[in-house]
Amino acid sequence: MYKPTFNKRQVHVFRRFGNKGYSLFSCLGREVVCSVLSAATLTYASAESVSTKPVVSDSTATTTAREMMLEEVAVTGSRAPLTRSQAARMVTVLERADIQQAPVQSINDLLKYAVGVDVRQRGPIGAQTDVSLRGGNYEQITILLNGINICDPQTGHHSFDFPVDVSDIERIEVLEGPAGRVYGTSSLLGAINIVTRQGSKGVDARIEDGSYGYLNAGARIGTHTATVSNSLSAGYTRSDGYSRNKAGGLNADYNGGKAFYQGDYDDEDVRVSWYAGLAVKGFGSNTYWGAGWDDQYERIFKTYTAVQAETKRGRFRLKPSIFWNHTTDRFELFRNAPDKSPFNYHRIDVYGVNLNSYFDWSLGRTALGAELRNEDLVSGNLGEPLSRPRPIHGTERNYEYGLNRTNVSFVLEHNILLRNFTLSAGIVAAKNSWDEGNMHIYPGIDASYRLGDYWKIYANYNTSLRVPSATELYYSVGGHKADKHLKPEELSALEGGVKYATRSVSGSVSVYRNHSKNVIDWVRHTNDPDAPWESMNFTKINAMGVETSLTLNFQELLPTQRILQKANIAYNYIHQDKVEESGLQSLYTLEYLRHKFVCNVQFHLWKQLNLGVNYRFQDRTGTYTDIDGAVQDYTPYGIVDARLSWDASPYKLYMEANNLTNKKYVDFGSIPQPGIWLMAGASITLPF
Repeated sequence: MYKPTFNKRQVHVFRRFGNKGYSLFSCLGREVVCSVLSAATLTYASAESVSTKPVVSDSTATTTAREMMLEEVAVTGSRAPLTRSQAARMVTVLERADIQQAPVQSINDLLKYAVGVDVRQRGPIGAQTDVSLRGGNYEQITILLNGINICDPQTGHHSFDFPVDVSDIERIEVLEGPAGRVYGTSSLLGAINIVTRQGSKGVDARIEDGSYGYLNAGARIGTHTATVSNSLSAGYTRSDGYSRNKAGGLNADYNGGKAFYQGDYDDEDVRVSWYAGLAVKGFGSNTYWGAGWDDQYERIFKTYTAVQAETKRGRFRLKPSIFWNHTTDRFELFRNAPDKSPFNYHRIDVYGVNLNSYFDWSLGRTALGAELRNEDLVSGNLGEPLSRPRPIHGTERNYEYGLNRTNVSFVLEHNILLRNFTLSAGIVAAKNSWDEGNMHIYPGIDASYRLGDYWKIYANYNTSLRVPSATELYYSVGGHKADKHLKPEELSALEGGVKYATRSVSGSVSVYRNHSKNVIDWVRHTNDPDAPWESMNFTKINAMGVETSLTLNFQELLPTQRILQKANIAYNYIHQDKVEESGLQSLYTLEYLRHKFVCNVQFHLWKQLNLGVNYRFQDRTGTYTDIDGAVQDYTPYGIVDARLSWDASPYKLYMEANNLTNKKYVDFGSIPQPGIWLMAGASITLPF
């Protein structure tokens, strides 16, 4: 419960700080809150979740917990917004400053440096990427853009087709473990939330050129007044790709464009944000969906629209939102040759509305939420036969199959906030029209205790479920056999950890245990060369994991030198009690990262010249079938990336190198990854 504070101290808020001496703080006799902190690198950068807006207390009740909320940023580790110091659940946050320093060309590449994230790419520049958390697979996480679920009900392979560029991002929040209370029941093993930056007066432009015919160009314009801001960005990317088919033609080429608009209205009473974006890309699919075909091709078009609002006065706060995501997809088993194999066409429309609310009272902070989400898929080969076929735009064919399902969920959560202790508990209740069973209810509880100014211990228990994708239910072509009677996956997770943070040294250790049942996977019997890949509720899996991180700020530890800036190391270990059996091959579930190690060091070389060096080591379990039909074990590998930049104002010049040692490796099946990839670029920012 809240405890009254009769001697309320005046709070001074420092929104930015540099490399200064702060011994004066102890002489002020006042509480000081530094609200904007920049993390060292992408590896477990700021492991306490921040959200998009500050929470300002409007209540005159003199309580310690509410004082802490004054101008501190809100968090998304719970349904109700809490401050960083109150957060009972840890979230990895990739800050904008760190994103700008990373040697990456896409959001997918960026996430490779988060130690708890498994990024498996079939091609570069985010052509086709599967992202998972803590030993799970790409279907078991929720992907959000500004808090709006943009997951594709057809397949998780398309979830990372964002309408935003890396330069549009303010922050990426990675919540590991079941996140049903926060982001909905589809977040079986966690969620990744992409937060875009608000409009600011000025123009940004960039151009990049590199290996394999790589070209990237884009621009952004923003306006800002006292209450209204707008921003519009657009970009184009292309590459010839790093491989060729047997006939000598391109089969890993890529081209695509993105455009994104964001508007914000913000006054003392309400905040309203509205978004519109589109992304189109076409890419050579190499041998992505079968080693027997080396000239596959896919083209995807996506649009994203959403409106969000939030009240800012009173004890009772409301945050409604409405959204519509639209996708069309065309897959060609033989590029430009429909006579050899008819193209697969899909169209997906996802509509939704949700309402979140919370209120403060004498026993703490209570949150209530509800969401209605409708998923409508029409396809040339996925789903049940349609009573009325629909025409496929630009062709003489029809969509003859489809799937329509509606998910309704309700959330109740309560938070007890004391000076050093936070307890957050709640339930999520969900019902999907596809599932003929009763409404599912999943509980969760998070607790944290702050030991002094630097230490925090925490523990949580959470549960969630996931309904199968349309591909898992109905994809029965090209050597695949789906089961439309699959059961939803369910998972419960227990986690505990400790975090230490000062200005010079910060670190964390967490231990977690996941128990999964009705796990869905594609499985094949290897003793029969003609056996199909079958979707099934494969097994129960228990997983144990340990995740650690350490950040060293050398500007504080060794202030007399200026070369070493910061260093970050992190390690994640996972062990599952289920392994591949003889004669049986798993396509996704048992191919997890047992060991992942990441390291980053930032150097200041001279004047505005800076260097960042990143290293990651990965050791994957499981097997894959090579192009000759032989079953092979995955081989561990280590990759070195670097970025050299001249950070002047208003321009920046930079060079990036990925896979500096030209390491040969595979990350998914028999598809080789590119060797050394060089890129140079320039950007300029011109304020109005």
